[in-house]
Amino acid sequence: MGRPLAERLRPQTIDEYIGQSHLVGPDGVFRKFLDTGNVPSFILWGPPGVGKTTLAKLVATHLNRPLYTLSAVTSGVKDVREVIESARKHSLFQPTTSFLFIDEIHRFNKSQQDSLLGAVEQGIVTLIGATTENPSFEVISPLLSRCQVYILRSMEDDELQQLLDRAISKDEELRKRNVRVEQREALFRFSGGDARKLLNILDIIAAATEGDITITDDYVTQCLQQNIALYDKNGEQHYDVISAFIKSVRGSDPNAAIYYLARMLAGGEEPRFIARRLVILASEDIGLANPNALLLANACFDTVHKIGMPEARITLAETTIYLATSPKSNSAYMAINEALAFVERDTTNRPVPLHLRNAPTKLMADAGYGKNYKYAHDFTDNFVYQEFLPESLAGKTFYHPNVQNQQEQKIAERINRLWGDKYK
Repeated sequence: MGRPLAERLRPQTIDEYIGQSHLVGPDGVFRKFLDTGNVPSFILWGPPGVGKTTLAKLVATHLNRPLYTLSAVTSGVKDVREVIESARKHSLFQPTTSFLFIDEIHRFNKSQQDSLLGAVEQGIVTLIGATTENPSFEVISPLLSRCQVYILRSMEDDELQQLLDRAISKDEELRKRNVRVEQREALFRFSGGDARKLLNILDIIAAATEGDITITDDYVTQCLQQNIALYDKNGEQHYDVISAFIKSVRGSDPNAAIYYLARMLAGGEEPRFIARRLVILASEDIGLANPNALLLANACFDTVHKIGMPEARITLAETTIYLATSPKSNSAYMAINEALAFVERDTTNRPVPLHLRNAPTKLMADAGYGKNYKYAHDFTDNFVYQEFLPESLAGKTFYHPNVQNQQEQKIAERINRLWGDKYK
């Protein structure tokens, strides 16, 4: 068949683009980009196969501007500088700004991202980044602050159906095969909202079939059994294995946790993604039962960034076992959720008690700001009984210590000793 179906069907205009109606619909921001030509640097954040690369190409093509493309997996600082220099030379002869598209920008390290800053700030290039990871974690703040972030969503079944219909009716190769779709559940399930994966599956089915093609759930499953790995870091198994890993650590089973860690690493999962999950686990599921867990998880996160694979597997394993065998408590997680839920539904503008307010001016001091505030360190045990909540919330409890573990039993005892019946 030559070129893959995904390439043969790549949209050539914005009207051919399927999905992301919140961005490319009649009132979408990308329509405004194309109408006005005013395009800021931006980052496209979303799962694989939802059209990030295609959207970048469509913008550049429609506006007739140069598009330089780099992959963060294979490009270094030298490559970035060469592209920027080419864009600089172009700007000397043409008034338009070039686009620089960086796929998987989350894989660029700090020095690589730093090398982009000057060109973006000076307007030499308009940066378009594509990432499957939260850019808040992976893109340096100075660069992130100069970019708009647009979130792309997995494709819904009706959008996958549009893509399927287009492939069958428009692609010259498939039209010769008289494709008939009798069942689509397995086709869409294995696609997992990924347009490219849907088209790749059609390629696999076409290659495995002679003559006319009839698509059923059983036939799709049969064709894919030999073609899709047991662990697919971009697909459904990705989320299943991660879920099992998290629940094994939470459930204090180090053997299961290590098994799923090995599944992820063997499947090519990004080690920094795993390290980030361990930091979240340390806060959400271990918390105050063992505060050292968060320290170790943070150290793991830093170490994985510094040394990379394959050595990082040892640090990840050490931290996984430590967290899995630690006592568990979600009291901090529950406390902030309870407080946020209360604040979000609380329509009362509850004033902060006067004695807790700062008094930077004489007028505020005369109004009673800060008056009668008691400085805790002036008292025995660095504590003095006074009200900190708004008066109307006195005695309201959000944090409930999990007294089933030693660490929080001590916390509960201290709270009771200091505050008596106030927070019972």
